[in-house]
Amino acid sequence: MTENEIAKIIVDAAIEVHRELGGPGLLEDVYEEALAEELRLRGLKVERQLPVRITYKGRVLSKPLRLDMKVEGLVLVDNKAVTEWNPIFEAQMQTYLRLTGLKLGLVINFGERLVKHGIHRVVNGLPEDLDFKPQPKRKDKTDNN
Repeated sequence: MTENEIAKIIVDAAIEVHRELGGPGLLEDVYEEALAEELRLRGLKVERQLPVRITYKGRVLSKPLRLDMKVEGLVLVDNKAVTEWNPIFEAQMQTYLRLTGLKLGLVINFGERLVKHGIHRVVNGLPEDLDFKPQPKRKDKTDNN
């Protein structure tokens, strides 16, 4: 599976989590755990709170960076639950991608009323995919996403 194929599954899973749990309103950790479970249910390998050692001038720093999620070993996910978006979140993801050597990251803000508006794709040397959109879901009366 490619990074872009994995990302599409992650986006669909995030929308399902937001639909199921409701939102905004819960803590970031709750959304992270639910998203990890949804991705596992969809057959993807998920690593959570992954420590990444940082080297500075040849010396490994004592405090590792903690990444929210790595999916299928290829896509980083940084979960947020904030009412106001800050562009620094995308800059942080760009740094995480550079430090890990990965090419694609998603910053997902579950604090948006419609989570699809809170999904930001960050690339590090990965060609853009023009078909990067969530898969259509069934319509029902309680569909808030």
